[in-house]
Amino acid sequence: MKILPRSAFGQTVLLIGFLLFINQIVSYISFAIYVFDPHQQQINQLLAKQVRVVFIDIDDAKLSPKMAQAFHNETGIGVYREEDAIKHGLASAAYFPYRSEQMSLLLGGEAEVRISDGNEYLFWIRAPQAPHLWVKIPLSGMEKGNFNPLIFFMVVIGLLSVMGGWVFVRQLNRPLKSLEIAAEDVGRGDFPEPLVERGTSEIMAVTQAFNHMSKGIKQLEDDRNLLMAGISHDLRTPLTRIRLASEMMQDQDGFLKEGIEIDIEDMNNIIDQFIDYLRHDSKDKAELGDLNVLVDEVLNVERPSDRVITFHPGECPKIPLRHVAVRRALANLVQNALRYTSGEIDVFTGVENDYAFFIVSDNGAGIPDADIERLFQPFTQGDTARGTEGSGLGLAIIKRIVDTHGGKVELSNKSSGGLQAKVSLPLKF
Repeated sequence: MKILPRSAFGQTVLLIGFLLFINQIVSYISFAIYVFDPHQQQINQLLAKQVRVVFIDIDDAKLSPKMAQAFHNETGIGVYREEDAIKHGLASAAYFPYRSEQMSLLLGGEAEVRISDGNEYLFWIRAPQAPHLWVKIPLSGMEKGNFNPLIFFMVVIGLLSVMGGWVFVRQLNRPLKSLEIAAEDVGRGDFPEPLVERGTSEIMAVTQAFNHMSKGIKQLEDDRNLLMAGISHDLRTPLTRIRLASEMMQDQDGFLKEGIEIDIEDMNNIIDQFIDYLRHDSKDKAELGDLNVLVDEVLNVERPSDRVITFHPGECPKIPLRHVAVRRALANLVQNALRYTSGEIDVFTGVENDYAFFIVSDNGAGIPDADIERLFQPFTQGDTARGTEGSGLGLAIIKRIVDTHGGKVELSNKSSGGLQAKVSLPLKF
């Protein structure tokens, strides 16, 4: 299972979120180093100075009552022995190791700092000048701050940043999505109108190059259609004259006449296959249709009286079909099975994953596994198992039709003997 997104859109949004998270951490650390820590050091220095002032009049570690009373009246600072300090709130104060360490450095000896935050925010300090005494120093403005507005502000900034990145990347990817759809249309033989050149300069350059490519491919398609029409006309005309001449032959040349007619018929079939391969019904528009009905219609036409073809229809929803092209592909598969085998033929339909399929299965000699992929190439035949008739374009025509349809075709040898051809067509075009 992949956790990270694969698309550029998802990766960009994730990157923005990650960078924002790192920025928040760096901001927090910077605040702690350059604002919070200096502020705490200032407070520690202030407290240390006050502690020194408290113990100015100490002689042999004995507190001057006059000095203590004066400080207590004017500043609220009190000096207590430990038992009295416990009664005044020392017991509920929390020990702070870091502040104690800093205070020890400032006072020149081991000191201890405790802080209580009840009704008053109080610092309790045991100084090295009088280890048996505790100095209580109240400070105003040291109450714990409410960080909820700051957290809310950071969350809002994060969401706005991610949303802004999402909108930006979405606008950036919109021309790419149009380019993807147009490329799929060209791959199926449909040539859309030139795409609007918009977006960044790089995407505009790619769109412009695609428009030029699409225009060039369309021109090649038009030239090919013109060539197809010329081949059809120029070759069939002399063949027609040859057929007329053969009809005028004498009866004693009947065997020669029959051979000429067979050759003419074969040449016409080969020309038809060339035209089918070039054309592959790219102008045939996909429409919702019932695959079972289409298969039944083809079998009613192609089924000979002396052969058994059994149709096993499965549950199939209506799918987008280029009817003429799919009919031709199925008819070619059935004709191949009839031509190269002598047993029964089975045809199946059904649905698998996101594809509807039909299968033509025979009981012939099959094809070597190493030759299966090669048979989809033009002018290739399975000579050993299937014979040498035809131009070798039959499976190439089928594959071209299925690829144009957005599907896939597979050949496989059955374990019980024979060949199985499976054509899968997408449920959504």
